[in-house]
Amino acid sequence: MKKTVLPSGLRVITEAIPTTRSAALGIWVGIGSRDETPALHGASHFLEHLLFKGTHKRTALEISSQIEAVGGETNAFTTKEYTCYYARVLDTDLPLAVDVLVDAVADSILDPTDVETERGVILEEIAMHEDEPGDEVHDVFAEAIYGDHPLGRLISGTPESITPMTRDQINRFYRRRYTAPEIVVAAAGNLDHATVVRLVRKALAGTPLDTGQADPAPPRKGNARVRVRKAHDIVLHRDTEQAHIVLGGPGLGRHDQRRFALGVLNNVLGGGMSSRLFQEIREKRGLAYSVYSYAGQYADSGLIGVYAGCAPAKAREVLDLIRIELDRVATDGITPEELLRGRGMAKGSYVLGLEDSGSRMSRLAKSELLHGDLMGVDELLARVDAVTAEEVHAVAADLLAKPLSLAVVGPFDSGELPS
Repeated sequence: MKKTVLPSGLRVITEAIPTTRSAALGIWVGIGSRDETPALHGASHFLEHLLFKGTHKRTALEISSQIEAVGGETNAFTTKEYTCYYARVLDTDLPLAVDVLVDAVADSILDPTDVETERGVILEEIAMHEDEPGDEVHDVFAEAIYGDHPLGRLISGTPESITPMTRDQINRFYRRRYTAPEIVVAAAGNLDHATVVRLVRKALAGTPLDTGQADPAPPRKGNARVRVRKAHDIVLHRDTEQAHIVLGGPGLGRHDQRRFALGVLNNVLGGGMSSRLFQEIREKRGLAYSVYSYAGQYADSGLIGVYAGCAPAKAREVLDLIRIELDRVATDGITPEELLRGRGMAKGSYVLGLEDSGSRMSRLAKSELLHGDLMGVDELLARVDAVTAEEVHAVAADLLAKPLSLAVVGPFDSGELPS
């Protein structure tokens, strides 16, 4: 891994993988939906759409066709704390990918006509999301935990926030937030670091990101612990064939050293086919096809939840079984066998997830943007191996032995499903 900090504060990080014939490039901006005011709710996601619509050098068609003409792919995504624009190409086409992607992120026009077109696209995307209750329930759960805090809002915004948003508002957000110190350019594959730095410098020349001296922005720490709502239920009525349930509560922030123990706990609870929840709810009783647990982490907060999708008539029984398993692990902890299995799953999923250039690129960028350093694979595996059963029990007792919030999307009236 090699890193260069440009005078503007923009960082370029690469990892050479000589055995591949591909290269993955990502431009990661440390700005996401939690950085929006209520009036700009959804601006980060709106902007993500618009940056591919044309620059001073390229039309929207040229941006996509130039990458696709060499068999490459490009896309983007927005999260609550960062936004990523990425491309994956043959190693010989990395110079083209750098030029196109940097141009799109640094020098977009945000044409008013494109703003109106993409407004319609985003409103359709929001409507499509509402037709996918298995995804929507996780947003309802975030709202149950965080309320009207930005972490509890939809990344996409809502029709009420997207419809009146103007081009000038989005452009001001773009130019005020997308600054060189907030950006990490990461690349992995068959590449040379010095060449990538040279390509990035050339692509940035003359753009609004070609600025004066500045230091890179530090990793987001959060000003204070995020206030969460008291445990409560939210039931959202939808005429669905299944009931979609998430039960859980506040978790750990990504800087919390207990996050490794939480990872093991999550694997034991609902991280695979051998997990407690999968065995009890699906394998033994056949009550659900999909059941799993997960942990989400932000700079200063986090959440832990259990999801299950089941027939509405079985929802009460499934919810009771989830509560029993959560109470058991909070009271009794995990067994030595579960500890070994939970560690092994954590290590395996991490290492196996680094088998392609895109995963390596993402690891580089997230480490720099979110943590400020890159933990080596051996060090990370050692941290997982050091997790004890007592640490897992302590985390379970802290997070799960308290009233939990419930989010439900399905054919229920408000209050019909008991907590």
